[in-house]
Amino acid sequence: MSERVHLPVVGSSASGAPGSGSSTSEPGAEGAPRRRHPEWIRATMPTKPEFFELRAMVKELALHTVCESASCPNIGECWTRRSLTIMILGDICTRSCRFCDVTTGRPLPPDPDEPRRVAEMLSRLSLEHTVITCVDRDDLPDFGAGHWAQTIAAVKAACPGMSLEVLVGDFKGQTANADIVLDADPDVFAHNLETVPRLSRQVRVQASYPRSYAILEHARKRGAVTKTGLMLGLGETRDEVEAVLREVAGLGVDIVTLGQYLSPSKQHLPIERYVTPAEFAELRELALSLGIAHVESGPLVRSSYHADGQAAMVRARRQVHAQGA
Repeated sequence: MSERVHLPVVGSSASGAPGSGSSTSEPGAEGAPRRRHPEWIRATMPTKPEFFELRAMVKELALHTVCESASCPNIGECWTRRSLTIMILGDICTRSCRFCDVTTGRPLPPDPDEPRRVAEMLSRLSLEHTVITCVDRDDLPDFGAGHWAQTIAAVKAACPGMSLEVLVGDFKGQTANADIVLDADPDVFAHNLETVPRLSRQVRVQASYPRSYAILEHARKRGAVTKTGLMLGLGETRDEVEAVLREVAGLGVDIVTLGQYLSPSKQHLPIERYVTPAEFAELRELALSLGIAHVESGPLVRSSYHADGQAAMVRARRQVHAQGA
């Protein structure tokens, strides 16, 4: 879920600044009042040295992160914990999803040195678990699968004790390219459905719900620990969300994230409604009751939210799959 978020910021008290009582919110039409986010949606202002040290390291190694490129609201919280989501294959996406704030355009060729730098970054951080994602690269014959495999291999060599989650695109439904990534043996294979089937074409434009489902199904049949995520508040109904949860549970998806959609700008899709924390809690309980092993559900949850604390769970799920469950 890569949408920019215009949020009140916890920890700022300057007059007129975010968090000072004049809530920032979804951008409105020119001259129109801005829509206020509810009180339960607040970002944390980054103030601790760990945040700035991590930012300097990212810049030094010339890496991209979805945290910055998509203006994630959790960057202050996560980077203070030295947890980040590196984004490979550049910072320009070939797709123009209507929820996402990552730049769309014509990307440069993949950087052959990027896998090494990603591995160096992660080895410096000594993490137990991390997430790497990517822009969509429909311009490449393999959609970036070979670069993914090189990156996974480099990271595993540099960080043998760390579990690695990869958040990939749909490879235009070509499972042979998904196999290139799966053969590199990531600990979690993630691909986001993003929304319910009825809204998929409107939200993701060049993507296809059946294609995304097929990639998840293929990875699960290969024994991978699988993960997907949904944004709520785009106009879906509760019944539609529950139907998707039942579908992915039946498929055997291990991990699901549910978070509030927040519009990056007036050019992006508007927020249709705010989902309450109580409803997120209800959906989490439903997902768990359906047999999904781990669920992160809440207004500010994003694809990699709290993933850094999931190392033990991921290893346990890998063991379950290895035993044929």
